[in-house]
Amino acid sequence: MSESRPSRSSRLDTPRQKRSFGAFRPDPESDAVGVFAESFARYMGTARFLFWMTVVVIAWVAWNSLAPRDLRFDEYPFIFLTLALSLQASYAAPLILLAQNRQEDRDRVVTEQDRQANARAHADMEFLAREVASLRMAAGETVTRDFLRSELRGLLGDLEERLDLRDEEDSDGDDLERPVQAP
Repeated sequence: MSESRPSRSSRLDTPRQKRSFGAFRPDPESDAVGVFAESFARYMGTARFLFWMTVVVIAWVAWNSLAPRDLRFDEYPFIFLTLALSLQASYAAPLILLAQNRQEDRDRVVTEQDRQANARAHADMEFLAREVASLRMAAGETVTRDFLRSELRGLLGDLEERLDLRDEEDSDGDDLERPVQAP
């Protein structure tokens, strides 16, 4: 019995290969669309855009109101102008939203980086605070010049008192040949 084998392209367990139908295949997920959306949104938010848009609308209305009837292409209710402005708005709104989403993504990344930098700075400050505290404790245990001077003065005072006592004892006429004892 001859079993017919399905061709490779019709098998369900193998993915289809992409076909190229021409030189240009737009990729809506590419970064170029996002860059275009940002530049478009950036331009639409300028005074230059508002100025030229106003000039075009005024010229449109003036031409279709003041020109001879046979040269007018959009009579009074200006339906074609309304359609053109609606078309522009229908493309502008999603492009502006796309630009805002991309900016939000960038802001989220920057915020996360700032949070990480703040956490590192906080950890560094805590470490430095502990180090300064340990240095203060270590410095508190070291002998300072003023402390050493005060201790030496105290010892000198004690020595002078003992010498004075000894001199008093010697002057009383007791034993003159007694050896001096170290303090």
